[in-house]
Amino acid sequence: MNQPPRFRSMVALGDSFTEGMCDDLLPDGHYRGWADRVAERLAADAEDGFRYANLAVRGKLIGQIADEQGDAAVALGGELVTLAGGLNDVMRPGCDIDHVERTLAALAQRVAAQARQVVMFHSVDPSRRMRGSARLMPQILRLQGFVRDFAAKHDNVVVVDLFHVPAFDDARMWAEDRLHFSAEGHRRVAEGVLQALGYPAAFDWREPLPAAAPIPRLTKLSADLRWIRVHVLPWIGRRLTGRSSGDNRPAKRPTLDAYPGEAQA
Repeated sequence: MNQPPRFRSMVALGDSFTEGMCDDLLPDGHYRGWADRVAERLAADAEDGFRYANLAVRGKLIGQIADEQGDAAVALGGELVTLAGGLNDVMRPGCDIDHVERTLAALAQRVAAQARQVVMFHSVDPSRRMRGSARLMPQILRLQGFVRDFAAKHDNVVVVDLFHVPAFDDARMWAEDRLHFSAEGHRRVAEGVLQALGYPAAFDWREPLPAAAPIPRLTKLSADLRWIRVHVLPWIGRRLTGRSSGDNRPAKRPTLDAYPGEAQA
């Protein structure tokens, strides 16, 4: 059996997806997230120590990711780099998808030129889960095509395909805000990344969850109303005022520091 690759360092770039919202909270108040889970496994297997940086910040557009994280990522020189971005742009009305693709292409080229291994993603398919998401599909498919073609041209780029995994249609994979993964969702993304890197399967991350008990209609209505009040209206307010949930928020791991070798349960 082939041995999985060993890495001495990892740098993660992106937005809330990679920051780790809304996974379990760590003792320092940050979310854990799939990237931390991957780093935990890589650190456990590292022979000469392991270093990890996570530059991702919630709410960032692809231009901000490139401007605020690109130079730092290249300077840090991680052997493994993960890159996800552009979905926040796509979710905004009037998205300039040409600009998004150009910016993502330039950033991906920079990190792929210096990293030993790059991980990119096909985002989940929202069409079966979110009403009104059909308008997003042309841009989502455009980004998916770019990532696919970019990986095909670069031997050191692998793609984790979340788009074709119906298990992510399950509401239990998502947090209360319905935009970010739950702890179970992050656990599965982490496993998908590890398998894409060549690690043996710890479990089938694509397998659907066991059937859930039916939710009473009034309970579902109450949850929908709470979702609108607590999450949708504030999101609209930020869009109208030009604010972002990531404004003035630093990255949770801005430097490439030694990372514990013991994987967390």
